[in-house]
Amino acid sequence: MGISKALKEKFSGFSEDDRSRLVRMGWEDRTTFDVIEAQFGLSPNEFVQFMRSALAKDVFNRWRRRVYQQGHLKNEKTRGFKVTRFKCSRQSIDGVTKGWK
Repeated sequence: MGISKALKEKFSGFSEDDRSRLVRMGWEDRTTFDVIEAQFGLSPNEFVQFMRSALAKDVFNRWRRRVYQQGHLKNEKTRGFKVTRFKCSRQSIDGVTKGWK
């Protein structure tokens, strides 16, 4: 399954830091697809295509299975709570989490 030219151009417009941030946001349960769309302009389907191109096949399959099984966490309408913070209380401004090895 290939990616369209328009989508390739959209993905190439992201810096390496943005790509890294998108992958981290994809793995986080507290970040919904709505937040990713508001910040980066990627619809949920485009974001899945981005993750498919950014991750290795087995890692993408693991991520996709996780999103499917815990899909209520990635969709704001179906989650049972409202997240008021975008970062962990232990996380500094640059995104590094204290205490992780």
